[in-house]
Amino acid sequence: MKRISKYTSFVLLLFFLSGCAENWLDRQPQNLILEDQIWNDPKLITGLLANYYDRLPAHTTLNTGWAEFSAYDEAMWSNNDDGRNNIISYPFDRWRLWDYGLIRDINLALENIEKFSTKLSATQKSQFSAELRFVRAFVYFDHVKRMGGVPIVTKQLIYDFNGDPSYLQQPRNKEEEVYDFIASELDAIKDQLGNAGSNTRANKFTAMALKSRAMLYAGSIAKYNSKMASPISTPGGEVGIPAARAADYYTKALEASEEIINSGVYRLYKTNPNLGENFYDAITKKTANQEVILAQDYLTSKDKRHGFTYDNIARNVREDNLSSSSITPSLNLVEDYEYLDGTSGELRTKNSAGSDYVYYDNLQDIFANKDARLYGTIIYPGTSFRGIPVQIQAGVKLWNTTTNSFQNVESNTLGSTYEDGGLLTGSSGPQRSQTEVTNSGFYLRKYVDQTAMSSTRGIRSDMWWVRFRLGEIYLNASEAALELGKTADALKYVNVVRERAGFGANSLKTLSIEKLQNERRVELAFEDHRVWDLKRWRIAHEVWNGNASNPDAVIYALYPYRVVRPGHPTHGKYVFDKLVAPRFRAPRFFQMGNYYSSIEQLIIDNNPKIVRNPFH
Repeated sequence: MKRISKYTSFVLLLFFLSGCAENWLDRQPQNLILEDQIWNDPKLITGLLANYYDRLPAHTTLNTGWAEFSAYDEAMWSNNDDGRNNIISYPFDRWRLWDYGLIRDINLALENIEKFSTKLSATQKSQFSAELRFVRAFVYFDHVKRMGGVPIVTKQLIYDFNGDPSYLQQPRNKEEEVYDFIASELDAIKDQLGNAGSNTRANKFTAMALKSRAMLYAGSIAKYNSKMASPISTPGGEVGIPAARAADYYTKALEASEEIINSGVYRLYKTNPNLGENFYDAITKKTANQEVILAQDYLTSKDKRHGFTYDNIARNVREDNLSSSSITPSLNLVEDYEYLDGTSGELRTKNSAGSDYVYYDNLQDIFANKDARLYGTIIYPGTSFRGIPVQIQAGVKLWNTTTNSFQNVESNTLGSTYEDGGLLTGSSGPQRSQTEVTNSGFYLRKYVDQTAMSSTRGIRSDMWWVRFRLGEIYLNASEAALELGKTADALKYVNVVRERAGFGANSLKTLSIEKLQNERRVELAFEDHRVWDLKRWRIAHEVWNGNASNPDAVIYALYPYRVVRPGHPTHGKYVFDKLVAPRFRAPRFFQMGNYYSSIEQLIIDNNPKIVRNPFH
């Protein structure tokens, strides 16, 4: 019986190996995903799209590039290393972008959906393709605003190894052609995107938000580049847009903006009766927020977090931080927030004759009746964060009876006490040379997470990064309308934004481009708009001209002091000194060659059809 059993087993084994071997070898590997599996599975395609959204280029966001907020005039760098306080001139490659790897990936995905997606419905295919085209349009916009015209590539470029790659080498398209491509793509896909109500994936109104911004940029370049004494251009139009195109682009920007505004789908956030807190909430609240059109989200539960709050929270409210206080806003920005009566935002530190200080009972009194957006953006003396007072005091002003003048008494010890028992230097500074504490006298509030433990190394923050919101769209509409001579509409749109900030209804009766430029500065601070706005208006070289006597090119600070003058009515009051930020080294210098970034030499070597940008 044992022999029969062994023989039978052997025969069965031979039968299995001969009859079933083919099927066995044809089994699909379990550790590979095949093309037809990917492009027929909506979840896998969505995962791929998520990767592309995360790869969208940006100069500054919450997880990459955020330190560059301190490289212009919104803030200075108060952490270690003075590099960003000592920019002798902006290098020509500073905003360079040539990400054809991402463009290739998107083009490949578009082709594969058409080739392999046999099980998706027509609606699914259309929506995924539209979403990929939106991402590609976004990528092209980021290229054109940095580089000018770039090659428009919408299909895979496949080398056949024949030794001659010239058939793959495309010249740069004209700058206007890239903007036209973006507009036509967004118009073509807007009704196919789906995702209604989503603020993390593109929908119809997200496409119009991108169009609103891109067309406004194109219109500005067409108008203001031509007004320069020597317009920046190339013979082939790779750089420079004809002035005659301005009205067309402004019209498209206005139409796209109004499509969003008039839809009723989005509303300015107006939930918190405290207008300063409300403005902070408008950018940071993830629930019941109809203002945000598109955001890059983070989720602690999915371990998708960032360290922006860890590195930028105010000194005396930090948790387990080994870092803090990196980006500290400038007095320049603070003074661009107007008073609610419409007067200039310049802080009143001296009397009208300039002979004595203005004395304040409380630290925050100097900021009274200011545009509420100031509070929502910046932590200034006398305010709190997470319900904890942020103690900002540089020292005391001690009256010297011999010289009949004040002398400064300061301490390098944060939270130190003066000999009269009162506070000497605040636990959050400011400090003149110490790092990881403000050197400018202010801290950042916008995008700094109020959630407990969000500034710890173990937890960090899942604060989202807003790419588009309705506040910007109103300002885009206002600017486009103004440039088209539709002043009534321009005033209507900008006044809606100002009213949310505490100004009365119809607070502006007249409007200029300079006034709108300031509105964008205070509404959109720290949202990656400032440098691009100054570039498209062609005033960056004037604002940041490298001259130390130009107040726009230098970063200023505000240092508060408690008055020590026993027996005098000013004793115990507060005064403020304006000064050049102590660790600031070199005035900002934007060169004409910075309007368009340089193209890497390797790219030109690989493709001789690529022409250089001006001044390079």
